[in-house]
Amino acid sequence: MNKNPFQSFWMAGYECTDQLNYYGNRVDLLKETAHLELIDQDYKDLEQFNIKTVREGIQWSHVEKKPYEYDWTTVAHMIERGKANGIQQVWDICHFGFATDLTPTHPHFTPRFSALCRAFVRFYRSVSPDDVLIVTPINEVSFISWLGGEVRGTTPYSINQGWDLKYALMRAYIDAIVAMREIDPSIRIMTTEPLIQVVPPLNATEEELLAAKNLHENQYQVLDILSGRICPELGGSTNYLDILGFNYYYNNQWVSTTHQFLKWIDEPRDPRFRPFNSLLAEAYQRYQRPVVLSETSHPKEDRPKWMKYIADEIEILLQKKIPLWGVCIYPIIDRPDWDHLTVWHQAGLWDLEFFPNELPRRILHQEYAEALLAGQAQIVAAVTDPAYNLS
Repeated sequence: MNKNPFQSFWMAGYECTDQLNYYGNRVDLLKETAHLELIDQDYKDLEQFNIKTVREGIQWSHVEKKPYEYDWTTVAHMIERGKANGIQQVWDICHFGFATDLTPTHPHFTPRFSALCRAFVRFYRSVSPDDVLIVTPINEVSFISWLGGEVRGTTPYSINQGWDLKYALMRAYIDAIVAMREIDPSIRIMTTEPLIQVVPPLNATEEELLAAKNLHENQYQVLDILSGRICPELGGSTNYLDILGFNYYYNNQWVSTTHQFLKWIDEPRDPRFRPFNSLLAEAYQRYQRPVVLSETSHPKEDRPKWMKYIADEIEILLQKKIPLWGVCIYPIIDRPDWDHLTVWHQAGLWDLEFFPNELPRRILHQEYAEALLAGQAQIVAAVTDPAYNLS
């Protein structure tokens, strides 16, 4: 097992989306959640859960107002506050938001993105020359390709172009890794892709069985491109598979024909439902790289039950000696809906309470917090191998 680079097994993710939403409006969830203004409080609040590693994002549309001109002021402030609070920051370069004048299929997208990544690494090393730098070039390529290329949910607002977007994003992804490693060969790359299960309907025909199998297999296209298994003309290589993050939520399993979700909480469960540990073990066996549960959460009242379920599944994975290096609660602070910013998901460890002319107050969801603490204790008690860095 390679050395785990994360400072804590349990991590926190701060919603940093700056994408164009369904209505064409730019959203800024760092602003909506007031994380920038309350970053010291947010980081200090993590101490009671011994969380020392977080996921953050630079927000491309804010950093690059003009082509090849960068403003790192906000990012510098975040890095400074991370250091002051003893927090390790894992950085998303592109988290559902592109520069204002670009879409993934634009001819300038790849050179502009690679230049941005190169500039970020140079800037980061100018203020943090010695620590481990872990970067996610583009978050959830599979999902953003579907959202923008199939259902018109974000730029370029297309249908039947999901593969074209995915191909273009992966061209930029690979080019950016090359650019960053030219400057800093020690940089660590953490992919973050959805982990899903697509099943056929009950009493499925042969055609329906094959269609569901293909849809399930397609979830690996991004990592297959990155590793050079498919589309070798893009320059993928197994050398680019480093830390494999997988995002898993309560609605990540569905029926291929109806898109009906398989409910994880049902008793007895649908026989087609697969435990999370089985899905992550499948992904690990396919690529043989250390894995991270890079996003997980649940809305509203079932948050504590979800945390208990995830803790049980993590315990199974670690006892199987799967190199699972961390688990990220995402979002750690509640977030609003991208398309309707007045609707909040109630999915965080902290909810938000709003008052006129004040910054939103963080309200700890007590039952969720107790479930997290219980899950942490459960896993430490069950797994004693120090390589997993469970403290």
